[in-house]
Amino acid sequence: MGILEVLFLIRLLRLIINAAADCSISECSIHGTPVRFPFRLEGQQPRNCGYPGFDLSCSNQSLTVLKLPHSGDFLVRDINYLTQQIQLYDSDNCLAKRLLQLNLSGSPFRGFFHQNYTFLSCPTQLVKSRFTTINCLSNSTISVLATSSMNLAQEMSSSCDVISTLTIPVSWPVQYNEGFSYDLSEDLLLTWFSPDCKRCETQGSMCGLYGNASHEIGCSYDSKKGKFASNLRVLGILILSIGIPVLVCASGVGISAYLIPWHSRANEANATQRSSTVAAAAAALQPTIVVIGLDESTIESFDKLVLGDSKRLPGPNGSTCAICLSEYNTKETLRIIPECKHCFHADCVDEWLRMNGTCPVCRKSPSPAHVRSSNI
Repeated sequence: MGILEVLFLIRLLRLIINAAADCSISECSIHGTPVRFPFRLEGQQPRNCGYPGFDLSCSNQSLTVLKLPHSGDFLVRDINYLTQQIQLYDSDNCLAKRLLQLNLSGSPFRGFFHQNYTFLSCPTQLVKSRFTTINCLSNSTISVLATSSMNLAQEMSSSCDVISTLTIPVSWPVQYNEGFSYDLSEDLLLTWFSPDCKRCETQGSMCGLYGNASHEIGCSYDSKKGKFASNLRVLGILILSIGIPVLVCASGVGISAYLIPWHSRANEANATQRSSTVAAAAAALQPTIVVIGLDESTIESFDKLVLGDSKRLPGPNGSTCAICLSEYNTKETLRIIPECKHCFHADCVDEWLRMNGTCPVCRKSPSPAHVRSSNI
């Protein structure tokens, strides 16, 4: 191998290392939502780090913002990369107003569930203390209601004005709702189907684009700890520090064999032996990568909770386990990851943590202080 080939290899490795550094996980603040593929944080990650339509930005208050083409800006509360869900809320705490004008066309996002709601404008004295009203749309004389009950909507239409009947995204469809109204104050839960990265995430890896000019994705990036950039940078450094000396030595041996063909067989044998020694040394320097999860004492130190009748969970959690995708039931035992407060079925997450030392959803690891205290 000549000098030109070696220089080309060095340049190629530098490009790989720089590309990996550019696509590292980003956040708008220290405790902000981790942003990685298919999402991209504008101003912090190049375009090739995200999928079209998944651009995010940071507000002046360092909050993560998603801009829908026809519905404006929403704040991002959480992103579940495993189940492909994004949780949004309104900066003015009036999501019902945004739902009246919600239009998801032109974006890759869709509602997780849908349900028909009728919005009614009623005299306050008529509905006071009888129904749940949408306070941010109401005033002292007019109260706005939203109901998924067609019977209630028809009953109230004689005394109230019907603002609109819409099919809106909901976190979970309401059943047995005759005679009830809702303030629709829960977060907006959306999902996406393309790109489909569930298989990659389940394997502990992360999706990525094959090239700038293609929208084809793959799981070729090993990011079991959510640190693809760091791992690839280390790989590049190892190749530079080990591979290039081996190539240079091999080139020297080849040149010697080419320029001095009249050397004795003993010299040829020595050259072959030197080449074998260099290859053996390079093989000995190859790193051994061992993936180790958490030990049992550390896993058991994570808090557990038994789910009550209200099914209320702490932290940024939904109603289903992100590992087995089953809905939580009362009296089930859940375990809480200490750093991020994500919850899972205890049996599911214990098995995960034995093989992976990170949260299955956000990839955050327990703090070193927590791990040390659990091992004392």
